[in-house]
Amino acid sequence: MITISLDAMGGDFGPTVAIPGAARALERHPDIRFAIYGIEAECLPILNKYPALKAKSDFHPAEVAISMEEKPSQALRRGRYKSSMWKAIEAVKLKEADVAVSAGNTGALMAMALFCLRTMANIERPALAGIWPTLKGESIVLDVGATIGADAQQLVDFALMGGAMARALFELKRPTVGLLNVGTEEVKGQEEVKEAGRILRESNFESIQYLGFVEGDDLGKGTVDVVVSEGFTGNIALKAAEGTARQLATYLRMAMSRTLLAKIGYLFAKSAFDMLRDKMDPRKVNGAVFLGLNGIVIKSHGGTDAEGFAAAVEVGYDMARNKLNEKIEHDLKNFHSRRLPAKVDADDDGV
Repeated sequence: MITISLDAMGGDFGPTVAIPGAARALERHPDIRFAIYGIEAECLPILNKYPALKAKSDFHPAEVAISMEEKPSQALRRGRYKSSMWKAIEAVKLKEADVAVSAGNTGALMAMALFCLRTMANIERPALAGIWPTLKGESIVLDVGATIGADAQQLVDFALMGGAMARALFELKRPTVGLLNVGTEEVKGQEEVKEAGRILRESNFESIQYLGFVEGDDLGKGTVDVVVSEGFTGNIALKAAEGTARQLATYLRMAMSRTLLAKIGYLFAKSAFDMLRDKMDPRKVNGAVFLGLNGIVIKSHGGTDAEGFAAAVEVGYDMARNKLNEKIEHDLKNFHSRRLPAKVDADDDGV
């Protein structure tokens, strides 16, 4: 049994999406149990409409709902210990839940998760990892906006954490990893990226296979299983891809409705367009993971519907079932224990 704690008040639509989404996830995964946190008067009338979900849930009232506009510092002051977001995260800390899921304010969720759960040993910054649709299937991209900027060591840690997520989600033995850069040549890019590439090449990890630098067009190709970037660049890439997908969908709708002949052609090609729509559906890849914390927290898109929220719940389910954090801790421990003797030797030589 996997227990998932839900911030039912998060996102643009709160419990009207979170609770039906949880019900859909439960239909597909009967071994889930939910701990639902929210404003009682808003949540219980909706929960009562889903008797199967209610039977597999424990509802916990919260006093505060964090809005999508609140600054992280304000959300912490107002919602610490009292909000549905904090309580859902705290359930993970107290081992009452295996994973927390929220569609709420990203900055507030990051701040509360970091404050409540803290980072793992040897991790300076957590990363937000997203699932990216590609021509080959799916890949993982991180960081997509948890923190701005990263040094070489942090990028290497991101690579290890992303690799662990790929092993947990895609069940790969040794996922391939690339560093997002302005070119594939080793002489190109910022010094932090080039140094991270050197460390990854020389370390010869057992858990990941480093393939070098990748460019922006490799994201959609699926050149590697894990694409590593710092948060500023990663977030811009994410938003650009989402905008391009919406732009293409709009172009197609306009083209198919322009003339009678186009409408007839659409009827003949409907199955192909349905497949394309399914591939481009952002709900299918909803659910980003905060990596590097002492607990698993999933961020759902704030504007998603019930099906999209169910997808985020299912990402959390897979991460918990496949023991994501145990894989991350194992890989980080191996890497940092191998680097420690070299550091000690260097210090000894300087004495």
